[in-house]
Amino acid sequence: MSAVTTPTGGDIPGGTGLFGPVLHNGPVAALTDDTAWLRALLAFEAALAEAQADAGLATSAEAAAVRQACRPDAFDVDELGRAARADGNPVIALVRRIVALVEADTGATRPSGAAVVAGSAGGAASLVHRGATSQDALDTAAMLLTVVALDAVEGDLRRALAAAVALAEAGRDQPMAGRTLGRQAAPITFGFKAASWAVGLARAGRGVARVRREVPAVQLGGAVGTLSVLGDRGPAVVSALARRLGLGEPAVAWHTERSRIGELAGALAVVAGAVAKVAGDVVLLGQSEVAEVRDTEPGRGGSSAMPHKRNPVAAVAARASAASVAGPVAVLLGSMAHEHERAAGPWHAEWLPLVEALRSTGSAVAWLADALEHLEPDPAAMAANLARDGGLLQAETVAAGLAPLLGRLPAQDVVRLAADDARARSVSLRTALGARPEIARLVTGGMVGEATLDRWCDPATAVGTASAAVDRALAEVRRW
Repeated sequence: MSAVTTPTGGDIPGGTGLFGPVLHNGPVAALTDDTAWLRALLAFEAALAEAQADAGLATSAEAAAVRQACRPDAFDVDELGRAARADGNPVIALVRRIVALVEADTGATRPSGAAVVAGSAGGAASLVHRGATSQDALDTAAMLLTVVALDAVEGDLRRALAAAVALAEAGRDQPMAGRTLGRQAAPITFGFKAASWAVGLARAGRGVARVRREVPAVQLGGAVGTLSVLGDRGPAVVSALARRLGLGEPAVAWHTERSRIGELAGALAVVAGAVAKVAGDVVLLGQSEVAEVRDTEPGRGGSSAMPHKRNPVAAVAARASAASVAGPVAVLLGSMAHEHERAAGPWHAEWLPLVEALRSTGSAVAWLADALEHLEPDPAAMAANLARDGGLLQAETVAAGLAPLLGRLPAQDVVRLAADDARARSVSLRTALGARPEIARLVTGGMVGEATLDRWCDPATAVGTASAAVDRALAEVRRW
């Protein structure tokens, strides 16, 4: 299995290895890999130099020299990862390399034996990382990656939503068994189920859109968040940096105020939950004994042992990816208590879980969109499943119809006895009702007709306002 190096220099599954294509499906994995992290860190350093020029602390030529040095092909990710083990993060080695490149490009010199550090020479080199700390670079890079990752998540959510809407529209009036506690309960329509999926996906999508709009912000505060090195130009540098990177401008450095990370984690968890619900339904509806939906993607879902198998791979992978979100989200939320002005441990604990949460969420949504786009309902199987227990799903409807005639509790008792009789004799609920003396007296007395009993026992008449609910639900989701 291939691996990628994270900001800690540690290895996690990814890329195109044995498990990467399944657990890191979709665009988010590539948008958060080593190369993406490097580009984001370099974008911060280049934009910081340019922001200093914008604020009158440097010339545009000096800023351009730093920008020129921040070229990804001049950096070795593995080397930065190894240095991170010694320095505690990769930014220190990154900055050393940028300074060296600037000095080499501009012909600047340092005293013999002097260490290569940020601002070790005058001119352009003095702009590199000036006024910033390692957390400024890493937090801002994380926000840059978050922006593109959330855009990808939202895009695949919209794909999944469009597929769910199409299923809801097509199945608006198609009766099927509603199930509670793993058992058939009462009739619904397939459109009603798919509309419920759509509502959950849309609500999750609105949460992602809000977080995408409100949470990503630059981080620039220096050692303790006061911008002391940049003096009275510090706020202007922050504003210019935010503008150049397309991120929000915070009122104050958020080094240890981690509500932004918490909100992001919460939004990802909601997306994962919405995906898991839909994917779980698809898996259960596709069981051999149920067979109310199938995956139509050719050649997908084979088994290593059973040639006949066609497993619901996309839905299964969506469930697996969604389940993988809870762990990193818990770490992100549990790490929010950062002490004082810079945390010793809680900040570092965020790095891996943030990447994992983004990747697993992105994979879950991409798989679900695939699953729903290739999902084919089987109305015949739905009808057969409704009829398989002889109409027992109509018991609630029959009891409600009898209640004005017998009273609510006596009506439930009569229908319960009829249902027990239907099971014992393996007959339909309609037949068992006809054999009950209480029902016979109502029919003889003209209080209820045979046609009414037939209608009460017809699943198509017992879906309540399911079809109208589909219309309301789809009107709501289209507002996202």
